[in-house]
Amino acid sequence: MKPMVIAAPNGARRGKADHVNLPVRIEEIAAEAALCQKAGAAVLHLHVRDTNGAHSLDAGLYRAATMAIDEAAPGMLVQITSEAAGVFDLPAQIACVEAVRPKAVSVAWREFSPEENAEARRFYAWALGEGIHVQHILYSIEDIARFKAFGLKDQSVLLVLGKYAGVEARTDELPAYLDALGDVHDWCVCAFGKAEHAVVSAAIAAGGHARVGFENNLWRRDGTLAAGTHALVAQIENDVMSADEVRAYWRI
Repeated sequence: MKPMVIAAPNGARRGKADHVNLPVRIEEIAAEAALCQKAGAAVLHLHVRDTNGAHSLDAGLYRAATMAIDEAAPGMLVQITSEAAGVFDLPAQIACVEAVRPKAVSVAWREFSPEENAEARRFYAWALGEGIHVQHILYSIEDIARFKAFGLKDQSVLLVLGKYAGVEARTDELPAYLDALGDVHDWCVCAFGKAEHAVVSAAIAAGGHARVGFENNLWRRDGTLAAGTHALVAQIENDVMSADEVRAYWRI
């Protein structure tokens, strides 16, 4: 199976002080989306920012950004984030997704905790009924164990290697994640730090998919600073899925 490539050009935490080309304004995000599409990314993992550059779950901003991406990168699939980033609570996260009604959304298992939260369980049922693709973010072996114990079948997951707090990902972490994960519909990896390309390459070789970008890493595989997320996408030399192929694979 060909891998899919998801581009994550900004995230919730980094700003222009981290890299002058990190896209913050909607027009910047759309322009970077077009470059990432040209480099091979089928999916744009979307974060939006408020007027102060802070992480936002504003539905209007998401709609405006999605429209701008549709114009700049026709056909590219947009996946919004529901990330709390230490700012938003579960009702705000759910309200955002329900207002935007995106084609795809990423959801952190540890933030929604459906084992404990009836509202999270209601959200999952609603998303299924609406045909919204949910990718479950799992940050650790413990997250994987909780996810597996809940018993969902035929799901999409994103495995996160490394941590925001300066802990860089390593390729030798991946086998333990995969052993714990077992069978799912599809799995993708993102990786913090300069080993990003090595980690996602190992994931692709093992039958997984890749998410790369400035949300997690600013550096090319040769150790030089990347010009943008598109430069990280371009390093993936495999024959990759088109956006239409991802839509079919994710049943969108």
